[in-house]
Amino acid sequence: MLSKELQMTLSNAFSVAHEYEHEFVTLEHLLLELLGVPSVREVIQACGVDVGVIEEGLEKFLESEMVSRKPDELQPTMSFQRVIERAIYLVQSNGYTEVTAVHVLASLYAEQDSQAVYLLESNGVERVDVLSYLSHGVTAADADGFLPSEAGGSGNVQEESEQDVQEKQSPLERFTTDLNESVMDGKIDPIIGRDWELNRTLEVLSRRRKNNPLLVGEPGVGKTAVAEGLAYQIVHHKVPEQLENAVVYSLDMGALLAGTRYRGDFEKRFKALLKDLEQQDHAILFIDEIHTIVGAGAVQGGAMDASNLMKPSLSSGKLRCIGATTYEEYRGVFEKDRALARRFQKVDIREPSEHETVEILKGLKSKYESHHQVKYTLPAIKEAVALSARYLNDRHLPDKAIDIIDEAGAKQALMPVSRRKKQIGVGEIQQVVASIARIPVSQITQKEKDKLHDLEANLKRVVFGQDKAVEKLTAAIHLARSGLNNPNKPTASFLFAGPTGVGKTELTQQLANHLGVEMLRFDMSEYMERHTVSRLIGAPPGYVGYDQGGLLTEAVSKNPHSVVLLDEIEKAHPDVFNLLLQVMDNGTLTDNNGRKADFRNVILIMTSNVGAEQMARSSMGFTVQDHSLDFESELKKVFTPEFRNRLDGIVHFNRLSEDSMVSVVNKFVYALENALADKKVSITLTDAARQWLATNGYDPLMGARPMERLVQEKLKQPLAERLLFGDLQQGGKVLIDCQEDALTFSIEK
Repeated sequence: MLSKELQMTLSNAFSVAHEYEHEFVTLEHLLLELLGVPSVREVIQACGVDVGVIEEGLEKFLESEMVSRKPDELQPTMSFQRVIERAIYLVQSNGYTEVTAVHVLASLYAEQDSQAVYLLESNGVERVDVLSYLSHGVTAADADGFLPSEAGGSGNVQEESEQDVQEKQSPLERFTTDLNESVMDGKIDPIIGRDWELNRTLEVLSRRRKNNPLLVGEPGVGKTAVAEGLAYQIVHHKVPEQLENAVVYSLDMGALLAGTRYRGDFEKRFKALLKDLEQQDHAILFIDEIHTIVGAGAVQGGAMDASNLMKPSLSSGKLRCIGATTYEEYRGVFEKDRALARRFQKVDIREPSEHETVEILKGLKSKYESHHQVKYTLPAIKEAVALSARYLNDRHLPDKAIDIIDEAGAKQALMPVSRRKKQIGVGEIQQVVASIARIPVSQITQKEKDKLHDLEANLKRVVFGQDKAVEKLTAAIHLARSGLNNPNKPTASFLFAGPTGVGKTELTQQLANHLGVEMLRFDMSEYMERHTVSRLIGAPPGYVGYDQGGLLTEAVSKNPHSVVLLDEIEKAHPDVFNLLLQVMDNGTLTDNNGRKADFRNVILIMTSNVGAEQMARSSMGFTVQDHSLDFESELKKVFTPEFRNRLDGIVHFNRLSEDSMVSVVNKFVYALENALADKKVSITLTDAARQWLATNGYDPLMGARPMERLVQEKLKQPLAERLLFGDLQQGGKVLIDCQEDALTFSIEK
């Protein structure tokens, strides 16, 4: 397809031939019009040739050398047609979408007998220059050097002066930032903590070969801060002698890629930058998000990218490079390119503890105080760290804590002067966290002690007939929160054992609700086979999905303060129990990539129906027999001694009594009342109706689950029919009674 610009040029060539009264449209007519196209003029000027000289030669040839004869109809010469056909073929073979004037210019050179080609070549415009400019944006003469030739004949000195200044800068000045200079200008703060990470980085940089540290850590833990801290240490002479004169340059990948329109532009820039770095004995290149160099500058189907250009310099020790990337990108990029990974030495940047983060914020708060014109109290700093660690689980310290104090200061700056506070306290921090985490402020402001003090009573109000289980659970949680238990173990590890439908899962859910944490539920019936165990910690390398992490480890990493429920644990494969030994003993679980998930703030609860059948046996004869020994025997068959000994306790759940079923009925009715309130319907159940439900929904073997089915069948379904098609479409009041062993519904508008 011919471009619109080229179509206009061809039309003008016919017009020029008509003006000269020539019989045929020749290549000279075509070239004269091509010289008026900006892209063609740019090519010729890049060769250092004055376009006007060629135009003058063409006009002289057309006036004196060609015979004027007014034709009936203009016809293009065969050479004219061949040039256009050749240009179309050139475009198709190189994968372009349309034929431009420059393609036609390049195709002219095949017609060596023409005056047009003679004028081009005699003035120094060679075919190789046109093709080089077409593919790389530079002429062949300039391809070996970094700085392109000055364009001749433009006459616009002021416009070119700014570009010339930029082009005369060295690649280091154009594409990197001098971090040492930034330190001296006061733009980089001193690093607080991170002594081990800094020392490890210095050790790697001091090596003779492969002296390239790769900082790997989660987003927001301070990888870039370590590199900037290194520059700060160098400027203030706190590094070994061999690194005293080092200069850290931070690569600006955006500047390196900007303006690289043609193939070869990026490679030329990057190689020039590497050459500059290698010539400086003490240069250190820092590449943030270093995984972006893999594939950067590569053309479709080509293997040469920035990472491959760097490999020879990295392995020889001529170039010292510090990279920073996340674990996810490290798995996805570096582990796949082993040749690149072996040239770097991995340095893990762990997330700082809450205590370390408080110290970091103490060092940074003066910067934010001067920016927002406020003061941060020490309790506010500690609260920002504690609440961010507890509620912002998708991010990492210290980044999320810094964001909280920054946003608290910004929030005050947006308030009217009359309401603006000069001091940020705990209350302001709590409001910001509630806004970011999208949770009620009351959930944050309620003290932990108050939650724990009322925990037992609150659980007994919603879980019925299991008072002993609730008491044992709350006592263990009180012990853990008091700080008297082992700090390297989970908050609590329990096995809930008992019949189905008696409230094991319900108690776990209510515990999470009252503590204000997430409940992470895993159905162990999905992990009955050996190969399914890898889903919890991630598939091994080489298998599909190995770079995605495990379900359990990822969930706990995102929600370190949570209740983990492993439902029906006895159905899991024995290998799962071996994994849990590590969790219950050390409070950590290592995934397939070597990352440790922290379980120290997790309440681990496993439910099981083992032994329920033995406990339900009736006594033989006239004596009451104790079946608890049978229950213990069944537990020993399923769970190994090392597993049972690591539990904080085995909580036995009793079968629900008939008396407790009335409380279960009240719970279901209360939930139904809330659902109907939105539809402007209120229901009232008489005591007889509640007792009828309790009696008919009681099954000592199945617990409360038959009650749920009974409420759905006898209450919800009749009400649903009336809501959709009956006399409750506009709302109303419903009195539910029991008559003749059946529920009756009386509706009042």
